Amino acid sequence: MKYAVVVLFNNRTSLGELEYAPVTDALLSGGVFLDEVSFLPYDAPMDVSAAVYRLALDCDGVFMVCDSVLLSAARTALEAAAEKPFEEEYFLETERCLFGALPTGERGAEIVRTQAVPRVDARRKRTYLRVVLRTAMAPHEKLREAVSHAEAAAGGALALHVAEKYGCARIELIYDQLTPKMTADETVRILASELADYLYSLEDESVAQRLVELLTLRRLKVSTAESFTGGGVGRAIVRVPGASAVFYEGVNAYDGAAKTARLGVSEQTLKEKGAVSDETAYQMAAGLLEGGKCDLAIATTGIAGPSSDERNTPVGQCFIAVGTKEQVRVYRFRLAGDRETVTETAIVYALFLAYREIKDTDKTIRRTI
Repeated sequence: MKYAVVVLFNNRTSLGELEYAPVTDALLSGGVFLDEVSFLPYDAPMDVSAAVYRLALDCDGVFMVCDSVLLSAARTALEAAAEKPFEEEYFLETERCLFGALPTGERGAEIVRTQAVPRVDARRKRTYLRVVLRTAMAPHEKLREAVSHAEAAAGGALALHVAEKYGCARIELIYDQLTPKMTADETVRILASELADYLYSLEDESVAQRLVELLTLRRLKVSTAESFTGGGVGRAIVRVPGASAVFYEGVNAYDGAAKTARLGVSEQTLKEKGAVSDETAYQMAAGLLEGGKCDLAIATTGIAGPSSDERNTPVGQCFIAVGTKEQVRVYRFRLAGDRETVTETAIVYALFLAYREIKDTDKTIRRTI
């Protein structure tokens, strides 16, 4: 069976601003694999009509995705191809094809999950299942190698969909009910084994969610001391329901004087080593722990760009300190990308390192600089 998406857009709007990816990802997650994705301007009705007519003859499902203000134009084009009017808000069905006019973003994705996928399953008399693995800090090459091995082992019996952003990866296995469970289990085993150092969940959850779950389970409190991430680590934690039981405090010490006054970072360290250094990160975390109110400390300091500091520290260089009252580890990274990418990636790294610190508390802890 064949399915297609037509993204309808205003030609005065950048394609980069269109939030169509959540909708197409939701279709893929439901086993609705897309044979074609087209982008067409709404003010070229002849081109839109020709494309929809062609797809209606060739596909079992045609979904138009657009901003809410363009949904009326999308319905008009689909009604012409189907030769019947919409009787529902988002879907129009004929014996031959399922048509959908869907809004962009998470709203459209939710409609896909709750309405489009069940309709497709009913029409093709087949249900698709999925398993999601989540990783953080996995090198791109390592991730692709593991996925390649898993795909080879599956022999085409299932599909793998991988999405990477800010150091996190979401690996989704999609298969129908006729696929032997042993095949799906072996595929998951290969991925989990080869990505063991970076895997944090076999469920579709963020690393912040997983960290809060583990802290709750261990009855531990966490505090954050942030410089260049500007409170992003703490914000990610408190967004998780139940975070109030595990989050003690967050200190945004951007200025050097604040690092000294609030966290006890020595003026000598700032003068000799600089604000972006292993020693500063270490002392920021140690300052949180010395208060005796938290069990886990996370500290970040770095250069997000676009310019460097007075020491000409490379843009993207950062130090993340994570530790307990027994010991603190400091990690050094050189992150690539623009200011947002560097900052958001560092936030993910900090959360994952904190998760791993708590998860591995039964192992030998050493300070790494």
